[in-house]
Amino acid sequence: MIKKVDHIGIAVKSLEKTLSFYTDVLNLPLVGIEEVDTQKVRVAFLQAGSTKLELLEPTSEESTIAKFIEKRGEGIHHVALGVDSIEERIREMKEKGIRMIDEQPRAGAGGANIAFMHPKSTSGILFELCEKKGMKG
Repeated sequence: MIKKVDHIGIAVKSLEKTLSFYTDVLNLPLVGIEEVDTQKVRVAFLQAGSTKLELLEPTSEESTIAKFIEKRGEGIHHVALGVDSIEERIREMKEKGIRMIDEQPRAGAGGANIAFMHPKSTSGILFELCEKKGMKG
């Protein structure tokens, strides 16, 4: 079912101000930066072994990331679990009583299909199911 922790999403106010900590202090390679208009975020991907760190900068005050930062401050936003057959995983989660934010997969950063579980069903942790078709890692 779960293949691995695909990435950890970290909410930040500014990629420009935050990236140097990850690249210069932690020496993590920057894989790339992408804007996801549908989610109103800029995303920086950093490689940390077999897992990525995903820095999420809001591009609008309407972004869920902007609202998260306003309410909780910068920090860990979500844990993404790499899966195959995301539709089956969503169905399985619902059968096990997990409330889904996304009833159907949607497009996420890095060409992935994603779906979030509601944190009220997961002891307060926002988990993302993440399926990357035709891609390694």
